Amino acid sequence: MTLPPLAFAPVQETDPMVDACGDVDAKYVCEQVFEWTENKFLATAAEWVLDRPIRIILILIVAWVVSRVLQRAVARFVETVVSSPSDERFRSLRERGPGSLLIEETERTRASSRAETIGLVLRSAVIAVVWSLAALLVLGQLEIDLAPLIAGAGIGGIALGFGAQTVVRDFLSGLFMLIEDQYGVGDIIDIGPATGTVEKVSLRSTSIRDVQGTVWHVPNGEIVRVGNYSQLWSRALIDVEVAYDTDLDLAQGVIQRVADELWEDPDWGGDEVMERPEVWGVQTLGSSSVAIRLVVKTEPSQQWAVERELRLRLKNALDEAGIEIPFPQQTVWFRHQGEHPIPPAPDPSTVAVHRLADAHDDEASA
Repeated sequence: MTLPPLAFAPVQETDPMVDACGDVDAKYVCEQVFEWTENKFLATAAEWVLDRPIRIILILIVAWVVSRVLQRAVARFVETVVSSPSDERFRSLRERGPGSLLIEETERTRASSRAETIGLVLRSAVIAVVWSLAALLVLGQLEIDLAPLIAGAGIGGIALGFGAQTVVRDFLSGLFMLIEDQYGVGDIIDIGPATGTVEKVSLRSTSIRDVQGTVWHVPNGEIVRVGNYSQLWSRALIDVEVAYDTDLDLAQGVIQRVADELWEDPDWGGDEVMERPEVWGVQTLGSSSVAIRLVVKTEPSQQWAVERELRLRLKNALDEAGIEIPFPQQTVWFRHQGEHPIPPAPDPSTVAVHRLADAHDDEASA
């Protein structure tokens, strides 16, 4: 029995340069040193000492340049978002009398705070993204396998995303709230769970102090709707109730005169009151009164002070004019003992005793 001849595969000789520098393009330093010295150790050492550091330095320089360019773009974007809407809306208010300086200063401070917060968030995001990519490229130059790192980061990101959904929602809501300028520090707002003055605004939450002094910390992600009582302008609204037998023309004239006096008062007109007050007329016909509506356009957050001052002046003026402000009344009728006198009532104890005694006698006889 003869065995078939063994077949041997031809041994392929490896290129010494490929063995020294690897089968990767763009390793110019390693290839040149190997051609000059034909020494694998020197070629590899030259690559690690000269080629890789130069590439890493170039990556870092490019990352720095890109980061600076993007930060400048973020600064311009924030300036456009913060200043442009404000200038257009507040231009007419700033051209008014003495109160315009206060409005301008308040808006400038508010815009500066918004720009600082938005810019800080966007710049931090840009820096994190750019330098994270640069770090990955540097690790790639060091021949570190990035697949496990990327896979681990992806799994960690998914887990963090599921665990921090509320925090992410709060941050996104706070960012859009600042960009849209829904409210700021010093505004009086109603967000449902609480109503009061805004003391602090962050990307995570909003702090509000109500009229009783309680500070409410509300996460931005839980704010469904916002009612701002102090943005651009406010309105004092008073319904003055008079009796049905009152001359309504006279009552409206008195109300208008009191409102005009407040408008002409140098302590109120122009500072708290923005426009001449208006009497809109009869608002409701109630069960015992007629309501006449008075409206006054005021500076932001000044409507309550104007309403209190107007109520005081209206009460005094209506009293002087003899106009009755109705209130719940009840009429009581008393019967007079004259033609039909009421007979005296019997003694309850005597009647009750006789009736009980009669009842017991009936039961005994039965």
